[in-house]
Parts: sequence; structure tokens; C-alpha cells
Amino acid sequence: MLSSAYFYALSAVILWSTVATAFKLTLRYIDPISMLFCSSTVASIVLWVLCILRRSCGFSGVWLRKSLLMGFLNPFLYYLVLFDAYHRLPAQIAQAINYTWAIVLVVLSMIFLRQRISVREILGVVVGFSGAVLVSSGGMILLPGGLDRLGLLLAFSSSFVWAAYWILAMGDGRERLSAFAGNFTMGALYTGILLLLRGSFSCNWQGMMGSVWIGLFEMGITFVVWDRALRTARNTAQVANLIYLTPFISLLFIRGILSESVMWSTVVGLLLIVSGILMTRK
Repeated sequence: MLSSAYFYALSAVILWSTVATAFKLTLRYIDPISMLFCSSTVASIVLWVLCILRRSCGFSGVWLRKSLLMGFLNPFLYYLVLFDAYHRLPAQIAQAINYTWAIVLVVLSMIFLRQRISVREILGVVVGFSGAVLVSSGGMILLPGGLDRLGLLLAFSSSFVWAAYWILAMGDGRERLSAFAGNFTMGALYTGILLLLRGSFSCNWQGMMGSVWIGLFEMGITFVVWDRALRTARNTAQVANLIYLTPFISLLFIRGILSESVMWSTVVGLLLIVSGILMTRK
């Protein structure tokens, strides 16, 4: 059981490690809104097929209302902001800053859920955000400002949207797979309406292939694989810790496929961010 849990977990980690590169490559051929429509549509189809196979589809007025709200936050708003950040920034920068969502979650939980925060957790927040600031400098600590400022703002904003989504998800009583399917269906619907209002849709075969990959392995199947890993693990914490390998493996794909020179500030900043996350864990 333990070996199968690690197999599922490592499979999910490797698949998620490809997505920063996939985002950046696909955005060369398609705009962020069109990419989100294609990928969220693919994800919703895959998730509904899995729901049918597992016989876990459930519909109700409450289910629909929650899908409308949660689908607006994720995938619609979250990925619109994140994709635009990737469009404006090097992949390594956008990925590292987005990874601060776990630290933002601690701060938002303290503010909105009135959760008590320990001295260790406060230090973790400081360490994590210090890493984000270092990443944002692009290695030019004494002469900052070389990176797109709007892109940096969008990257930080995506971590807040994702953290807010998970705070709301804590009270979501729907079956997880059915909830994901409903959320992505609504996200695709919102994005389709936005495309109609804009009056244009840009895509070619490269953009479509990239969007399919993102829909399958960022938004769809990988969540199910990761959930299977946690469900089959004897020690959930040990398996869950593997997720922190993702941004570092991702840097290998970014360097090898995108040919981005990985900056020392990104590596050190990521180490600080992950250290901060670990310090904030209960």
C-alpha cells in the first residue's frame, strides 16, 4: 500500500512539475482567455467522465450554488490571473511567487477564521514572504524593477485567490470529484461568456495541444491521482511532503525546455518559501 501511494504521489508531482513549462509554451500560441476556455473545458469533460465511472455524480440546488461560486474563483478568476502572470513573467518567477499561496492561506485563516497563530508560524510567514521578495527581485536586489510590475502583482494576486478558494472549500460538503467537475464546468461557462463579450477566440493546433495538456494534467486527472495517493497512504504526512519537490523539479523542465537561465535568486527564494510553508504547518 505504501509503495502504491508513493507511485501515485510521485506521478502527480512529476505531472504538476510540467505545467509551468506548459503554461509558458502554450501562451506563445494562444491568449490567456482562450487558453483557459480550452483547458477548463477539457478538464470538465474528463472530470465528468470520472464522475460517471465512479458513480459519484450528485446534483442539487446547493450543489449548483456552490459550483457557481467556487467555479468563479477556481478555475475562472484564479487561472485568468495566473495565466496573465505567466504571459508577462519568466516561468520560474511566476511559479515561485504563486507557490506562496500556502503562506497566504495561514494569514487569511488568521484574519477570517480567527485561527490562532504561533510564533513559529509568524516566523514561517516572514521567511516565506522574504523568499517571494527575493524571487521578485530577479536577482537584482540592489537594482530592482527589471521585471514586469503588473505581472508580479498578478502572480501575488493568484496566490491570494487560490488561498481564498481553499478557505471556502473547507466548508464545501460536496463529494470532491463531483465538486471539481461542477467548478470546472462553471469556469468554462464563465470563460465562454467572456470570450463572447470580447468577440474573438484565438487558437491554433499548438495552442490547442498545450491547452489539452493543461486541462488533463494541471486541472483534471492529476488532482484525482494525488487524492488517490493520499487515500492509499499509511502515513499521509510523509506522502504529502513530496509535493514540495514540485517547484524544484519544475525548474529542470523550465531550464531544459524553455531554456530559461535559472537565477540564483529563484532557487534561494524557493527554498525560503518552502521553508516558510513547512514552518507554518500545524
